[in-house]
Amino acid sequence: MTGESRTYAAAGVSLATADSVVERLRAAVESTGAEGFGHFAGLFPLDDRRLLAASTDGVGSKLMLSRRAGRLRWAGMDLAAHCIDDVLCTGADPLFLLDYVAAARIELGDVAKLVEGAAEVCREAGVLLIGGETAELPGVYREHELDFAGTCVGIVDRDAVIDGSRCTPGDVVIGFPSSGLHTNGFTLVREIVGDDDFDADLLLTPHKLYLEEVRTLRAQADVKALAHVTGGGLLGNLSRVLPDGVQARIDWNAWARPPVFAWLADHGVDEEEARRVFNLGIGLAAVVAEPPAGALVIGELVA
Repeated sequence: MTGESRTYAAAGVSLATADSVVERLRAAVESTGAEGFGHFAGLFPLDDRRLLAASTDGVGSKLMLSRRAGRLRWAGMDLAAHCIDDVLCTGADPLFLLDYVAAARIELGDVAKLVEGAAEVCREAGVLLIGGETAELPGVYREHELDFAGTCVGIVDRDAVIDGSRCTPGDVVIGFPSSGLHTNGFTLVREIVGDDDFDADLLLTPHKLYLEEVRTLRAQADVKALAHVTGGGLLGNLSRVLPDGVQARIDWNAWARPPVFAWLADHGVDEEEARRVFNLGIGLAAVVAEPPAGALVIGELVA
């Protein structure tokens, strides 16, 4: 174990700057009439009854370790699951995915593995992978590195939108276990790993798709909010969907954490930083008035 505490900011990523960027862009985005800015997916009114939900995201620097470990197919799975999970948080049914691959020099084998991985998750979710873009940008990207991003679009009836606005103190927070780190915090993970060998199965387990879990919960309970736990941790992402004056109180001992979070602790990431950056074993959280039988209750809403 290292003698000093490891932080995301010291590794080169500031969550505070990310929050500031969102607020700086809010006025420009909302001036176009857009709905859902700052949530997990934006909403577009298709007609009087239906809205389209759309979200764009990327795999980030996890790709660098995925390439080193020969797990680019897993990175493709990461992208599709991440984007689809974001759209699910609005209550939408995901429809299709577009992807974007960029590198200093395109290697066909690398692109094929990424797209094949994304297609595997899309098939599982009933989502069409309808196209994308491949770009060679020498001078923009480092030699041998690449980037992979995507946009998922779904559809939702207006009266079925999940936006957190009905959440009140006394509601219950339900958690759905993560498969591991999922797809954020890897700038810090890469700093820990350095040039050393690493356990790919421990660090690179693909991002979990929560489609069936969400559909099952919605059939059993009135779901008031859904939060995809990515950068910003559990509390940070729940706060994105809770109304003013309401916050979540989490019981951090309510679930067992995957082994990778003990690995982070052993390498100097303290508990406060881990809660702020990583999912700590809960990849998706839901807010309901009454939890169904067997649900993993991890907290409650308070004033």
